[in-house]
Amino acid sequence: MKRRRSVSEEPVQLKRSREMATMPIQLTPRESQLRRLLLDVACYIDESKEIKEKLEVRFAGGWVRDKLLNIESHDIDTAINAMTGYAFSTKMQEYLKDEDNLKKHSLQATDIRNLHKILANPEKSKHLETATTRIFGFDVDFVNLRKETYSEDSRNPQMEFGTAEEDALRRDATINALFYNLHRDQVEDFTGGLEDLKAKLIKTPLDPKTTFMDDPLRVLRLIRFASRLNFTIDTKSEAYMSDPAVMKALKLKISRERVGVELEKMLKGKNPRRSLQFIDSLGLYSTIFTDPTIQECPSPETADWNLAYDCLENLTSNSTPGCIYQSLVRSEDAKYLAWILVALVPFSSVPQTLPVKQKGKPHLPLGGMVAREGIKADNKICNVVSGAFKHVQEITDLKYAIKANKPYISERDTVGMTIRRWDSQGGHWRLQVLFALLVEAMNSKCPSKFVRGYYKELFGEWQCFIDHLEAMDLMDAPALKLILSGTELSQALGGVKPGPWMKPALDVCMEWQLRNPGVEDAAGAIEQVKKRSEELKIPNNN
Repeated sequence: MKRRRSVSEEPVQLKRSREMATMPIQLTPRESQLRRLLLDVACYIDESKEIKEKLEVRFAGGWVRDKLLNIESHDIDTAINAMTGYAFSTKMQEYLKDEDNLKKHSLQATDIRNLHKILANPEKSKHLETATTRIFGFDVDFVNLRKETYSEDSRNPQMEFGTAEEDALRRDATINALFYNLHRDQVEDFTGGLEDLKAKLIKTPLDPKTTFMDDPLRVLRLIRFASRLNFTIDTKSEAYMSDPAVMKALKLKISRERVGVELEKMLKGKNPRRSLQFIDSLGLYSTIFTDPTIQECPSPETADWNLAYDCLENLTSNSTPGCIYQSLVRSEDAKYLAWILVALVPFSSVPQTLPVKQKGKPHLPLGGMVAREGIKADNKICNVVSGAFKHVQEITDLKYAIKANKPYISERDTVGMTIRRWDSQGGHWRLQVLFALLVEAMNSKCPSKFVRGYYKELFGEWQCFIDHLEAMDLMDAPALKLILSGTELSQALGGVKPGPWMKPALDVCMEWQLRNPGVEDAAGAIEQVKKRSEELKIPNNN
């Protein structure tokens, strides 16, 4: 049996040799109101003599960090020293059943939302049961201070009650290990977090290898915080984030769902490009982006990946109406999908054809499999990714055809039906176009000193592509409604029974509509179907 190791058992030299640092903090009126309530609840519990140890209540982690950075936060983790968070919160409910206590804190019975007990769920980083409620407009979680004991083959620790210092040492970064002591009305720093916050530095409370091997997910969390706050990761921590043993542990000990959650937070954050830059520079690409269902998932070349994510960042900086980014990325959802796509661009250089699954169902392209299995993306994302990989060459070919002014680019039905097909096979056809652009940017292998000039040329070509489709009024081709329904077409053909012929016949109608924009009479479309009835294999109703 593998021996478990407690954080408190770490060699003394791994801990920071320092006295606890403190500093005052200025609360808002609502924060002060919450503080007074929780202090009164703690006093109420102490007076009941139900527990021997005097209660201490602290705000912990992210709220303290954000408060000191003047970042507004409505989520407050509240740590209690001598009882579970759920036990404390139920005593709070009991305290507030007294009308006098409600009046003292200017509360109505409806001001505190229902208390929810959240059971421990290690796979979602919930190692202890907590309680959560909404008070004074804050989402407040209650949990006890704890220390952790890890085994070598799991990131899920054994938990037990601990001190504030033990709780601080188990955290991912010193800036996330700060407490605000409600009784003393001051910030408490056991790990040097105040200095690191001032220096804009991400550093682990313990030796980095210990921190990362205990819970490899912390590698991704540090990247997320460094990107979000625009902080630097200290060099020793960076070195261990790239350590082969840590990367192996990240692959083996962490569920792909948790990897996906952290990646989503990065790419929906303030600086997704910097997150990808960290992943790139630390050599973490194949650790994060992989298909674990394949015994030896190909590892794509990432030497020029920066050209793709720098390209996307460059595109986002242009807010001119009608520009590439504004034309292709038109919602918050699409912004996130754009960063998912650029994250997977390196797989465009890897052969996408894989063995056929059982029952004859083909695999998704490798990029789609990495999205589905590697980061556990939902079906919508996987469909867009798969469509982008399937159509990247077709889209690029159309761009070059427009550049060369080939005859077929003026055929509204040909181009319109192509766009509709792209959209039907994955959705978000505009983002599929963006993916093709980003693939071309990466494949350019342009030296950094020439990249600005190359982007200008590249963007010019793709802007011509968009302008051409705009001029043909085809950017919204997938949204075009058929001029008649299948039932109406069947009746117009003399009541022919619907069958396999119907879809291609309706496509003929759509082609006719695209050739005749603005015409509302379906007679011409019906006539076109009749002319091609033999080709369409429409049954003779006579």
